[in-house]
Amino acid sequence: MASFKEIVTKAVIGKAKKTSVSKFSVTPDEVPDTVLGCWVINHTFEGRGQNGVVYITGGFDVNVWYSYNNDTKTAVATKHFTYEDKMNIRLKDGATLTDASEIIVRSLTQPTVTDVTTDAGVVNLSVEKELGVEIVGNTMIKVSVEEDEDDYEILDDEDTEEVDEVINEINEDYLK
Repeated sequence: MASFKEIVTKAVIGKAKKTSVSKFSVTPDEVPDTVLGCWVINHTFEGRGQNGVVYITGGFDVNVWYSYNNDTKTAVATKHFTYEDKMNIRLKDGATLTDASEIIVRSLTQPTVTDVTTDAGVVNLSVEKELGVEIVGNTMIKVSVEEDEDDYEILDDEDTEEVDEVINEINEDYLK
């Protein structure tokens, strides 16, 4: 006869990923003639849940390498940017996002500059990133449990005496 037990455990109760493109502007000290390169460094982020929605706040530094003075000199302009992304994540099996839920955020694709233009001394950038979120919370699983009353064989002292007699009757010199 089988019965069921309920086990409470931690599991991923929801996950999602989001790709976003954001526009930023950098104003260098000099008027750039040509943008020679752009890169994003020091990306940090964290997630928090509020009213059933996950908010991801983060930031990164953008370095813009450019030439100026009729392409005779170069310089690097650095600026820190912050962002906040909102993610509605569908939770599995009617689970709810609570304060006890753990929110794990991962950068699936590091922020990358995808487009650069200059306009009147201002460098306009498009930065693309992909973030993944997993929500870990309590969930319940049901496990089938079989109850077997004959788990162990019951031996009496008489059974063990018979085994001892058989062992004593073994001829140790048989192979000689």
